[in-house]
Amino acid sequence: MLLDLLTKIDDVMYYPILIIVMGVAGLYFTLRTRFVQIRLFREACRLVMEKPEDKAHVSSFQALMVSTASRVGTGNIVGVSTAICIGGPGAMFWMWIMCIIGAASAFVESTLAQIYKQKEDDGSCYGGPAYYIEKALHAPWLSVLFCIFLISTYAFGFNLLCSYNLQSSFAAYSFYDPKLTPIIVGVIIAALVGFCILSGGKRIIKLTEVLVPFMGIAYVVVAIIVILVNITNVPAMFAVIFKNAFDFKSIFGGVAGSCLIYGIKRGLYSNEAGVGSAPNASASANVTHPVKQGLVQTVSVYIDTILLCTATGLMCLSSGVAPSAEVSGILYVQKAISTVFGHFGPAFITVAMILFAFTTLLGNLYYVDNALIYLNGKKNPSARFMVIFRLCCVAVIFFGAIISMDTAWAAADITMGLMTIINLPCCALLYGVVNKTLKDYEKQKKEGKNPVFVGSHVGLKEDEISFWK
Repeated sequence: MLLDLLTKIDDVMYYPILIIVMGVAGLYFTLRTRFVQIRLFREACRLVMEKPEDKAHVSSFQALMVSTASRVGTGNIVGVSTAICIGGPGAMFWMWIMCIIGAASAFVESTLAQIYKQKEDDGSCYGGPAYYIEKALHAPWLSVLFCIFLISTYAFGFNLLCSYNLQSSFAAYSFYDPKLTPIIVGVIIAALVGFCILSGGKRIIKLTEVLVPFMGIAYVVVAIIVILVNITNVPAMFAVIFKNAFDFKSIFGGVAGSCLIYGIKRGLYSNEAGVGSAPNASASANVTHPVKQGLVQTVSVYIDTILLCTATGLMCLSSGVAPSAEVSGILYVQKAISTVFGHFGPAFITVAMILFAFTTLLGNLYYVDNALIYLNGKKNPSARFMVIFRLCCVAVIFFGAIISMDTAWAAADITMGLMTIINLPCCALLYGVVNKTLKDYEKQKKEGKNPVFVGSHVGLKEDEISFWK
């Protein structure tokens, strides 16, 4: 009963509502910025390594790593596999399209987060959609609603799914017991996350922060090896992707389950462009101009989708393992990698899933803390409340390991969709400010300057901003 209800809501939300909102917004931002996500890509890559004037403050690179840590996770592996197995190989093409136009949405939302960020007494900064909705659109009620949806997404929807994805990676092993193993995995991952968020666990967190980038690189290398071993299958693989992507008779015969919708759903879940999550991290960066961080965030979208999601998709499709609903999820990836690496392949994927899931679960709760602070009158909630809330989050992680795949995906899709439905229209309404800010940046670059932003130069009033005066 619950699954049927969630599935119906999920289907309607993505078709026709979100496919229109995301498509129109992404194309609008792409055209109005004159393809800024492509045109200034080299500049974006250069800015990633730019250091802040005060080394004590958060750099562009650090803010990028926070948002990328949340983006890069189990969705890069399981989400892509699910899209291909259920939606068809053409889902890869639509994932790429949504990545390119979504990068423009990521640029706009992160630039807005920088423009309307707030200043702490020590000179550090914070912000996100809740703040630019309140300050620029003067709609604090909508900011509150956005924060509620953000908490629903990152404390509940995404954590349910992340926990499910992790336990499913053990299904390839002979010791896996469908009744017992999910419970054991759920208890272990919930206890580990609970220890880190309630008692510190700083050594564990630091260790995973070091290991995850290396695991991400190793994962791409392994995927490339599988593709190269199966190089003779590559031409046929791309033919299948494009043929399926443009099989409009099949798509419009069943839109909700088509490669188009699955490509959009899993692409959005993976790179989160336009969802309104990454701007919370972007606002913390100490840069001289808002456009700098907007451009840096486009790089994060490309890392997630063009690099990691593509690595998963091409590795699976080139392996010769046939995609089907029966192997949907992590099993498809494990079967694909084992064609080259044997028993080592599934073990490697399991280790990657553990690391990706752990950092994703912790990264998700970083965004939640920002939303809770906003709802509490922009003050830190009491220590007692935070302990109770985090215990609830730990319980969610446990339950995620024992629910069904369809329930986990539907819950995550719906909560994420609600955030996007609020954030993207607000970004479109505020695009005029972004446009002036981008022109200001490009004008200063042409003059050979290191762009420095002053709010009044683009018509912003003193009471609208707290940082760029």
